[in-house]
Parts: sequence; C-alpha cells; structure tokens
Amino acid sequence: MTVLSDALEELRVPAELSARVPAEQRGPGRGRDDVRLLVSRGEAVSHHSFRELPALLRAGDVLVVNTSTTLAAAVDGLLAPNGEPVVVHFSTRGDDGRWAVELRTPDGSGSTRPRGGGPAGAVVRLPGGARLVLAGPLAPGSGRLWWARVDTDVPGLLGRYGRAIRYGYTERDQPLSAYRTVFALPSPDGAGSAEMPSAGRPFTARLVAELVDRGVRIAPLSLHTGVASAEAHEPPYPEPFEVPAATAALVNAARAEGGRVIAVGTTVVRALESAAVGGVVRARAGWTDLVVTPARGVRVVDGLLTGLHEPEASHLLMLEAVSGRPALRSAYAAAVRERYLWHEFGDVHLLLPEEEPHGAHC
Repeated sequence: MTVLSDALEELRVPAELSARVPAEQRGPGRGRDDVRLLVSRGEAVSHHSFRELPALLRAGDVLVVNTSTTLAAAVDGLLAPNGEPVVVHFSTRGDDGRWAVELRTPDGSGSTRPRGGGPAGAVVRLPGGARLVLAGPLAPGSGRLWWARVDTDVPGLLGRYGRAIRYGYTERDQPLSAYRTVFALPSPDGAGSAEMPSAGRPFTARLVAELVDRGVRIAPLSLHTGVASAEAHEPPYPEPFEVPAATAALVNAARAEGGRVIAVGTTVVRALESAAVGGVVRARAGWTDLVVTPARGVRVVDGLLTGLHEPEASHLLMLEAVSGRPALRSAYAAAVRERYLWHEFGDVHLLLPEEEPHGAHC
C-alpha cells in the first residue's frame, strides 16, 4: 500500500537545502542546538533559533520524547556466489528472531543506492564469517525489505562491524554519536532504531534543564524505527513500541489540566496514538502498524516538533492531521523561501495549536 500526501505536490526543495553535515560541524563554537526553528500556529509562521524553544512553551506542557538509541545498522557484505558487494541495512528484529533487512548497492562515495531484494534463499556473506539468508518479502509485493535469518548475534555483529546508515545527500560518514540524541537509552537486549529519531537531535542537556525549570515536563517512550524508504516514500511498516505507565499518566494529567501534549518526532505521535483509547493514553507495549492520516486525525497529540520532510514523504499525512493542509502549505513555503535546511541534520519545525482569543477564556 502506498499512501502519500498531495498537500505539497507543487513544492520543490532545492538540493542545496539538504543539511550535509551536523550543525556542530558548520563552524567554530557551534552546537547541536544551533539550528533554526520554524513555528506554525495555524497558517501563521514565525522564525526562531532552536534555543528559544523554552520561551515558546509554557508550564504544564508535556514534551514526549523517544528514547530509542540508534544502531550501527549498515554492514558491508558479499552476495554469494558471485561476490557482488552489497550493504545490508538491518531494519527491525521480528519476534521470531528474523530480521527485516534492505540490501543496497554501494555507490562508491560511502553512501548507497537502491537495489531490489531477493531472491528467496540468497546468501550474503557478512564480516566475521557470518551468513545471512533471505527468506521472503516483508509484505506481499514488497521488493525493498525482506525477512532474513542470520547465523550470529546481530546486535553483536552491528557493534563490531556496523556503521550508521547514511544517504547520498550527506557529505561523509559520521561517528555513531552524531546519530544519537540526548534522550537515547541503551536497551538490555540490544534493540534500537535503524535510523535516528532525529527530531530530538537538537536538544542538549542544558536546554532540557531550561525546559524543566520553566515547568515543561519531559515524558519518555520508545519506538524503534525501521529503515526509511528514502527513495520510494512508502508508509512505515509495523514497528515495536512501548508507552510506560508513568508517561501515560503524565499525558492524561496534562490534558485534564489544560496543558498541551507536544510530540518530539513522528515516531512519538505514532506510539502515543497507538496507545490511545477513547482519548485516554494507556500503558502499552507491542507492535504498531498505525498510519496517522488527516481522515483518522489525532486523538491525544496537540503539537509536534519534527524535521522538514520531502514533499513526497508519507509523514506529511501525519503533519496534515496535526495542523491541517493550509497550515502545512504555509509553513513549507516559508521554509523554502527562508532557506531552512532539510533532513536529519537540518532545521526543525514546531507545529502548535492556534492561540485562542483571550475573550474565549472570559
């Protein structure tokens, strides 16, 4: 199933607006939080630095963050029997121990380009003598992601031989630390995300402290992201998540007391909305195949902090569900006009509810 938004069908994002390196590498004395922040309230937009975020939120708001750590999920391999070089992107571990993987072709510059998966039974030789055997497509008709069995401990393999997944718009390989957020926590079983939950990347310990000092509460959950479809723009596949009881309680209390629930990233929206029953968030762990669309809407999320997405990205359906189509179009036109930067090392976008007139509270 391909589900795409046509909200930005006429928008063109120039290639030079792709963030090629992390913010802290763009000049002396720069930090992760040296990115720009586009703020939408309905169709109105304003421009800020990310360090202004605490002043844009208020006491009683809850920021919900994803604590999933980023894995070194790209591993070089050789396809048997001809020795064709491939790069294996390890996406998601299934409950039966198999892994969803994407095979890609090295492009000679440290990045990769798309390559079809299969056939079933194909063997990839991995570093350290390990073998990967393709079993079948992740979903009927899918040529990109395949289930595979690996004859070794995959988290250990990634720890020894893996590197962060990167795409051609970036300039060079980065250390894994560049792809982890301040909220990232290691999982006892080695689970994590194939790609960084990048909306949390600009946060620093100091900025988190400023938010807490202002009365903004931080609530954690986890959703382990799979491999994105950078070229095909497919909707997300099922992903494992957990919403703890304490986070559910914080979110429900904020909603009852008039606070706003702000999701840091599309992964957080997906997890929270998957755990919501009748507008109330419950503690829940499992797999979610939820795709948030304008028709479905959002039940518990009031605002969203996210990166800037390609005009063809399925994530735009979620943004449209949060803010509405006119607001989304207004924001993205402003982002291109003001030359904001796209992708995981780029600038960020805060979608907030329109402010109610003061008279509404009188």
